[in-house]
Amino acid sequence: MSTPRPAEAASLRDVTQIERLLTRVTYLAGRARRHERLMSGSGVSLDRASVSILRYIAESEPLRPGVLAVRLSVEASHVTRQLRQLESYGHVLRVPDPEDRRAQRVQITEAGLAAFDRVREASRQCIGEVLGDWPTDDLRQLAVLFGRLVDDFVEHAETVVDHAETAVAPRPVD
Repeated sequence: MSTPRPAEAASLRDVTQIERLLTRVTYLAGRARRHERLMSGSGVSLDRASVSILRYIAESEPLRPGVLAVRLSVEASHVTRQLRQLESYGHVLRVPDPEDRRAQRVQITEAGLAAFDRVREASRQCIGEVLGDWPTDDLRQLAVLFGRLVDDFVEHAETVVDHAETAVAPRPVD
């Protein structure tokens, strides 16, 4: 194996540092204490998984539960369980799929949208407190870079899903 060139070594160090920091941010953002503060600040009472699903539904067109599971990279049974909870609170409802009468899609209700808006506002306030001392230019640059990062992650995830869906199963040997 060859020794990496200085630029490659620096790039590898940068990617390693980014991975470490993303892991740390993910951990901090997903902590139970932060979620409890978010729910308290929003007046909404949902578990973290339900909030993630509600957020996704609020920011998309009505989706089939299976498609939602794929896009969230979770098991379909997990999404089904969370959707039942969200339905019981009146936050989502199932509607007929216009492309297939046997299927259903999930869409957000007015109550669900109101709950999502309260959660998003409470989250925005928390993040605003953390970043309150940052210069405007730094915030803009961070927003642009985060947007680019998310777009690249989504593109990569969809490419992986596309490859998995089009993969051909090996033929049995005679």
